[in-house]
Amino acid sequence: MKKSVSITISEEKLSAIEMYLEQKNTTLSSELDKQVEQIYSKVVPQNVREYIDMVSKQLKRRPKKSAEGEDSSKL
Repeated sequence: MKKSVSITISEEKLSAIEMYLEQKNTTLSSELDKQVEQIYSKVVPQNVREYIDMVSKQLKRRPKKSAEGEDSSKL
């Protein structure tokens, strides 16, 4: 599951950031994703990151049960 984080920044600063990032063919969202990943790698211990990766992969492999499939199996 993904969560959102919001920040507050002046319109002038945001506009300047977006303008210069556009010149580098990137976006603020992309740059923030990279920074969050760096912070995560720096702060969260390796064994915890490995555990989170393992759990995430297992959740992705689980077949999703649909409401229709459950109803039809009761018939």
